[in-house]
Amino acid sequence: MCFGKGRGSSSMDNRDMGRTRKRRRLKRSVRRILTAGVLLIIALLIFNNIMTKDQPVTSGVTEEEKKEKTQSGEEKVPAEPVIETIKISAAGDFTLGTDESFTYAGSFPDEASKNGLPYFVEKLDHIFKEDDLTTVNLETTLTNATEKAIKKFRFKGDPSYAQILELGGIEAVNLANNHTMDYLQQGYDDTITTLEKQKIGYFGYEHHYVTTIKGVKVGALGYEGWEDTPETRAIVDANIKRLREQGVQIVLIHFHWGIERSYVPTESQQSLARYAIDSGADLILGHHPHVVQGIEEYKGKFIVYSLGNFMFGGNRNPTDKDTYVFQQTFHLKDGKLTDQKEIKVVPFSISSVTSRNNYQPLLLEGAEAERVKNKIIDVSNQINGSDWLQYETE
Repeated sequence: MCFGKGRGSSSMDNRDMGRTRKRRRLKRSVRRILTAGVLLIIALLIFNNIMTKDQPVTSGVTEEEKKEKTQSGEEKVPAEPVIETIKISAAGDFTLGTDESFTYAGSFPDEASKNGLPYFVEKLDHIFKEDDLTTVNLETTLTNATEKAIKKFRFKGDPSYAQILELGGIEAVNLANNHTMDYLQQGYDDTITTLEKQKIGYFGYEHHYVTTIKGVKVGALGYEGWEDTPETRAIVDANIKRLREQGVQIVLIHFHWGIERSYVPTESQQSLARYAIDSGADLILGHHPHVVQGIEEYKGKFIVYSLGNFMFGGNRNPTDKDTYVFQQTFHLKDGKLTDQKEIKVVPFSISSVTSRNNYQPLLLEGAEAERVKNKIIDVSNQINGSDWLQYETE
């Protein structure tokens, strides 16, 4: 019994030992699997880290989401620079009227009475309506006053003639010249009142013209520039600074100066013009000689010494009827003036007939346009050359 019983106990021990070995083998297998799993995870983490080092960091936002954010204003994209151009035209003497001592037949008032006011602008080819700003020299009074200055020629036009300026597309006129006071203070005051009623801007002497074009401020000043004096320089300098303080980006200056019927500017004209540019002016425009003078480029700016007559009721038949319109297109980037230069010289005649002055300026073409253009080049070469031609556009 003891033997049998002893044999049975040994069999049980053997079974227990087998189970223990199986459990040990199972534990070792589990440990191996777990260890392999941990090693695999570590390897994957290391691989992912290596791969992502060379990849750009992104916000996880798709292009479509970016577009939606931009449209909704959540995400701002840098704006493209805003490029603007402003085209400015200038012409010479506008004497809308005549001297009352002249014979009526064939005079400016006679033509106005016979043909109506639109007649005077019919041959302009809309040149002043297709720009952004036109300035001219108004060399007359627009008044019904009768008391006159004591001088040789005294010009006067009916106040209704201010409509001609509007019909032609002219926005502002210079008053600083030797005929503005032909009918004394009353004539001067009436002229200003007439221009204001017609909504035509004016400048000269104490008056400054400032307008806003495409969000850019443009200003105009006018002076009698007979001599280059310290007093004139001081006024010019102070007024340019005043315009700049008002935020004006483009400064135009009209000078009434020079010698009548002289094609070459005086030294005084040249030195005063250059001083004005040194003081901050962007374009100089001259008149008074009644004939054309040349153009000069100075420090990247243009000086037009004399535009001559244009719509001139002060002479029935001047021997020289040549004139021109000077145009400059200013280029701005984000509201600031750039150095880009673009100009155009447009030849005209002060009359649409050759036998007399009919006060109807005519845009020239063909051989006549070429002749006047060459004349402007020739007189420019008597100053400082004609390098400005490189900036001309067709």
